[in-house]
Amino acid sequence: MPSAPRRALLRAAPAAALLLTLAACSNGAPDSFSPSAFSSADRNTAMDIRVTLDGRAVDATLNDSPAARDLATLLPLTLDLKDFHGTERIGYPPRKLTTDGAPKPSAPKVGDIAYYAPWGNLALYYQDGPSASSDLLILGHIDADADELAQAERITIEPAI
Repeated sequence: MPSAPRRALLRAAPAAALLLTLAACSNGAPDSFSPSAFSSADRNTAMDIRVTLDGRAVDATLNDSPAARDLATLLPLTLDLKDFHGTERIGYPPRKLTTDGAPKPSAPKVGDIAYYAPWGNLALYYQDGPSASSDLLILGHIDADADELAQAERITIEPAI
């Protein structure tokens, strides 16, 4: 009669074989991400996050760009915000984010969470931005009223539970 560990291993072997078969036959979705294929229509596709603006919860998402994934490694994160050019509220994460594999630039829209690489700041847009820039990476979107975004003094971003 086999020992208990051996019986457990024998019971797990079929499941492991099935998992390996499924992985080998998959379409490779995690490896098929192409930054050049990322479009402004894909702004909200990757990861739900929990955001509070001045203590009020709002729905938000991060996209699947390398910079957004890098931001996710810093969560939870709380930033004080200040106004910039009457268009956005900005705050500074504890370190700069990666810009490797940045998606094609697109002009920011109201509610976008963006990263301005030269200064290393996050930006919450409460007005549409003027134009696309390779220095500005759209990281995601916050579903909040433009007036609420314009008045925000503090943001907390956490992984969704």
